[in-house]
This record gives sequence, structure tokens and C-alpha cells, in this order.
Amino acid sequence: MTTAREAETATATEASGASGKPIAAGVGGRARRLLGAVFAALVGLFLLAPVLVTIASSLTTTSYVTFPPKGLTLHWYAELLNRPEFLDSFLLSIGVAAGAAVVSSALGLAAGLAIHRYRFPGKAVLDRLFSSAFAVPTIVLGIGLLQWYAQLGMASSPLTLLLAHLVLTVPYTVRLVLAGLAGLDRSAELAAAGLGAKAPRVFWHVTLPAVRGPLIAGAFFALITSFDDLTIALFVVTTDMQTLPVRIFNYLQYNYDPTVTAVGTVMVLFAAVAVVIIERVVGVAHLFGADPEN
Repeated sequence: MTTAREAETATATEASGASGKPIAAGVGGRARRLLGAVFAALVGLFLLAPVLVTIASSLTTTSYVTFPPKGLTLHWYAELLNRPEFLDSFLLSIGVAAGAAVVSSALGLAAGLAIHRYRFPGKAVLDRLFSSAFAVPTIVLGIGLLQWYAQLGMASSPLTLLLAHLVLTVPYTVRLVLAGLAGLDRSAELAAAGLGAKAPRVFWHVTLPAVRGPLIAGAFFALITSFDDLTIALFVVTTDMQTLPVRIFNYLQYNYDPTVTAVGTVMVLFAAVAVVIIERVVGVAHLFGADPEN
């Protein structure tokens, strides 16, 4: 009797596989993984569909936007070179975006260090202010900035546009710098200071490397946010000074040719390159608190 039971047990173990799990459970797990992969692929396709349609429409040979494209041509990309207003708007957007990235990095680093290291009146309010900036609708910020500039008598210029975009971009760098400082061991700074290093040297060789990744990521996020902004820019630009998103918005009111889809494709390419650089430098998942090892 014992021998028969042992034989049945051995047969069941062999049938369940080397892992000791039942075959039915293994099949069910593979089915769930397959369904999860299919669902994720469908969601990704749904999110990418507008971008793919825009790219495909920019290649059409017709004089109007259509999908699927009728023929393939790069004519509309060459047409961009014959429209100096788009080039001027692109240069304005990239210049303001680069300025927003640099200034946001400097202000974000200073504000992050102050909030993380020191106690001062209004510290909690300042910390909540940087967090609540993400919850304020951009159209509200745009209207408020328009009224504020009018009260101060400030005319529209690249400087006023840069200041407006800093309201959007600085909170990103502050939160990312605070996240980097949270993982910094102060004993390393104290040890460097105890060995005779001056404060600037401690900052450059100990503190800054700890927040270099988040700081670079914040700069790239500021670059993309400023470059793609439309809502706030609508309130602070003029007919003679328009960012690229505003130029596209105004152009679509009277025209609907593939020139706008070509411009949109260039903007998507610009953002994609920036995201790839962020992934290479610090990792997109790490920016949102995920453990890269998991």
C-alpha cells in the first residue's frame, strides 16, 4: 500500500513540473501574462495613435490633411523652410525653453537646498506652494499673469514669456531636487568638512553629485514643458512674437494643410529625443520613485 501511494505521489510531482506547481496553474499564469501583454499593447497603441496619425498625415501628397495619406512625400517638411514665421517661432520657443531649463535648475537647486536643510519662517508654506503649483489649471495661471503684467506695465517680450514659464517649470526641479537630497547621507558632507574641505568644495564634490541626476532631469522636464506650452503663452504673446505652439494654433484657424502636421511631427521628435536623453542620464522610472532594480 505504501509503495503504491509513493508511486502516485512521484507521478503527480513529475506531472506538475520541476517547479512543483500544478500544470493548470502554470497555464493559467501564462494566459494571464499574455492577456496583460495584449492589454498593455492595446493601451500603448491607443495612446500613440494620434501621434502616428499626425506623422502619417505629414507625408501626404494632397494639399489638405488626410489619413491615410495619399502618396508619400517630404514636400511639407521642405515647405517649412519657406515659412520664416514658423522658423522664427521655433527659435523663440527653443530659446525660451533653454532659458527656462537653466534658470529653473538654478532656482530649483537653491530652493530645494533651503527647504531641505534650513529652518525659516514660512518654510512649510513654501514647500506646499511648490507642491500645489501642479494643481492650478494653466489657464488660471495665464489669466493671472496677464493681469499681473498689465498692472506692472510690462510689455510682452521673451523675458516676460520666460518668467511666465518659470511658474510652470520651477516646481518640477524643486520636487526632483528634494527627492535627490532625501537620499543624501549628511555624514559624507560632515566628513568632507571635517577633513578640511571648504563649503564650496563640499558642495561641488559631495552634495551636487547626489542631486545631479534629478537636477538634469528637472532641466529636461522644464525644457519640454516650456517648449510645448500653449495655454499660458496665449496670454503673454503678441501678433509679432509667437511661440511655435501658438503659431500652430493661430495657423489652424485659417489653414488646414499638412504644414501643421509636419510642424507637429518635428515637435514630437524634439520631445522624444529629450525623453530618450532623460532615460539615458537618470532613467524615467527613477524620476517617479520606482526602483530601477525592480
